[in-house]
Amino acid sequence: MRYVSYSVIFLVFCFMISCGNEVQPKPKAMLALNYPKPEYRPINLDCPYTFEKNQLAEVAPSKNRKDCWINLDYPLLKASIFITYQPVTNNLDSLLRDAQKLPLEHTIKADAIEGDIYTNDLHKAYGMFYELQGDAASQAQFYITDSIEHFLTGAVYFNTRPNYDSIYPAANYIMQDMRRLMESIRWQ
Repeated sequence: MRYVSYSVIFLVFCFMISCGNEVQPKPKAMLALNYPKPEYRPINLDCPYTFEKNQLAEVAPSKNRKDCWINLDYPLLKASIFITYQPVTNNLDSLLRDAQKLPLEHTIKADAIEGDIYTNDLHKAYGMFYELQGDAASQAQFYITDSIEHFLTGAVYFNTRPNYDSIYPAANYIMQDMRRLMESIRWQ
């Protein structure tokens, strides 16, 4: 009987200790990476377009080596924006279809795709900016055109296996640069 009373006292003691602060799940966290404040300067290429680029990015010719295809390399972030240029020659429909299809090819790994329309009547620049969320190979893509002569596309890729949680801070930083590129595009 003595063991039963000790057992009851022990159980009551355990219940009293366990009552108290409720256990809360840890909140989701993101890496707190800090990147330099972007400084934008116009870039003049021997191409039918110009734009402002972040000084952190280095201009390199595309490995495909077509006229006016360039890469904006971000060594600090281990990423690149691949920029392609196509002249519009009665092929605007096919260029638009291809540019709109490219983000959809990432739906296998992407959790969500958000598209924002961009319009600048003053500089004759119209396009779309796509943000892809999840473990997609590209986190952001865009296209911009004047609908008459010029068509430009861009896509960011990281030199690492896509892990959305890990690359989110860098992807967010580069997405701001891509938006600035679209806003500052000028056709020659």
